[in-house]
Amino acid sequence: MRKLNYKLMVSDFDGTLLNDNNQVPEAVKSAINEYVAAGGIFAVCTGRMLRSILPRVRGLGLNGLVAAYQGAVIADIESGKIIRSGGISCEDAAEVCKYLERINANINVYSDEVLYTNINKENEHLKLYEEITGVDAISVNGITDEVLNNGKDCQKIACLVAPEDRAELFENIKSRFGDKFDVTCSAKVLVEISPYGSTKGEALKYLANHYGVDISCSIAVGDNLNDMSMVAAAGLGVSVGNAVEELKEAADFVAGTNNDGAVAQIIEKFGFV
Repeated sequence: MRKLNYKLMVSDFDGTLLNDNNQVPEAVKSAINEYVAAGGIFAVCTGRMLRSILPRVRGLGLNGLVAAYQGAVIADIESGKIIRSGGISCEDAAEVCKYLERINANINVYSDEVLYTNINKENEHLKLYEEITGVDAISVNGITDEVLNNGKDCQKIACLVAPEDRAELFENIKSRFGDKFDVTCSAKVLVEISPYGSTKGEALKYLANHYGVDISCSIAVGDNLNDMSMVAAAGLGVSVGNAVEELKEAADFVAGTNNDGAVAQIIEKFGFV
């Protein structure tokens, strides 16, 4: 059996573990299996809803914990039991949605495993999002009122935006709400608002503590701005080759792309002595 170099590896899912065909390459599956068989702990930390990521990590044969909603929710893979959960109060979420409605933003609100949207269900981008994540959104007219009437915490709020408009919207939301919430981007078309402190970096720290692994013995891999905190917190922070430039610059190492099976390359290069 091969000797481990890093005990814990935490990977983003979309754009990192998945290729552009929404699949985990066979080489990556094999590398993960070899790493786990040698005693390594492999975990996924994603911006996806829990109900979206659970079937995928189960399909990979992973056990232990998975982090969803940028790390706001951490759950046991086998049982689906939520181990840790954070959220934005319905009042605070309504405040955010009211502003976003005023600027005519396309809004998704994630509340206790239900996805509400003010986007027309025939919108091609929403349809693609639903297809990729396996989650059907509930379309509502007044999303602020829906949040208030729902009366539940929201794990995340996201804006679907044209790629050329993402930077401006990100700066507008961050300047207005950045002192109260975590504002980040998880894709070329998404700006996301999460509970303050519920970052992937904090999720990595939680996972390391849960498994009794020193954070210096961890690897974190990602492709976008929402992965920045865990890439910075890990003993070894890795960016895939298709990542945004900001993450590449912050990473200790830049690997191949998600389509090249980057995670398999990282496991082979750094996972073992």
